[in-house]
Amino acid sequence: MPLRVAIPDMVSPSYFPAIAAVELGFFKREGLDASIELLFPVTKTFEALRDGQIDFVGGAAHAALYAFRDWAGCRLLCALSQCMYWFLVVRKDLKVSRGDLSALKGLRIGAAPGPADGLKRMLAESGIDPEREVRIGPVPGSALAGASFGMAAAKALEDGTVDGFWANGMGAEVALRRGVGTLVIDARRGDGPEGCRHYTFPAFVTTERKIEENPEEVDAAVRSIVSAQRALKDDPSIAVDAAKRHFPAAELALIAELVWRDALFYDPEISTGSVDSLNAFARAIGLLSGTPAYEHVVATRVRSLWQR
Repeated sequence: MPLRVAIPDMVSPSYFPAIAAVELGFFKREGLDASIELLFPVTKTFEALRDGQIDFVGGAAHAALYAFRDWAGCRLLCALSQCMYWFLVVRKDLKVSRGDLSALKGLRIGAAPGPADGLKRMLAESGIDPEREVRIGPVPGSALAGASFGMAAAKALEDGTVDGFWANGMGAEVALRRGVGTLVIDARRGDGPEGCRHYTFPAFVTTERKIEENPEEVDAAVRSIVSAQRALKDDPSIAVDAAKRHFPAAELALIAELVWRDALFYDPEISTGSVDSLNAFARAIGLLSGTPAYEHVVATRVRSLWQR
């Protein structure tokens, strides 16, 4: 059976190095037969990893804690890219200024389980009650089988069923190009409260059991991701070949540009600082009870592979 790599959003740049590692043959070059599949939302993706239904997850690092209490039973293998990677887009007619989170009061904002944590924490740190002053909830159509959250969010904004959304770069780009949305927050590039860009990041994750029982396979998987990141940085145009089996035509035409834009963040390293920030964020939102050491979060045995 092929190794099963699951991600919570497919038509998206968020976890794209994982898609590229499978679809461009980097796993195969390491002697691994692997498949990539969609399993939404990210909380469910990590539950499937915990339950042994899949082998690896590409997902928001903090969301692993929904399935693995206090990091027990899983380890982060590498970053798929750096920093918190979602975008806040609101209806263009609302004329919200860049960075103005106070303008969200009373609005309906679509956000998926897991990613919503980052938005809620930003609001709280800005003095806004995310439970009482902003209506954050699911995006209509996003839970349908095979749906892309970002694309569902862009459509919901266009249809007027939400006033804004917190979603991936593809959804944001589509909403902006259609002229229905305005970009309010790109945390990765400095918007939002101080330090919010380091709340979480897209990570490649597996179980402790997998590392113990199949260490060579885990090493090969990490090498595959790192090779894919470097190939995408060297030539973003290869993203089209990686995406062609999974993306609709309109989004396929955009992916190379979005990968080019994000390529500077394609660094597999997970620093001690990023783990400290990740754990602080997880404690602040009630997902983590203590202060686990770096080696209880990251599979330190694979760190040398990040420098290949």
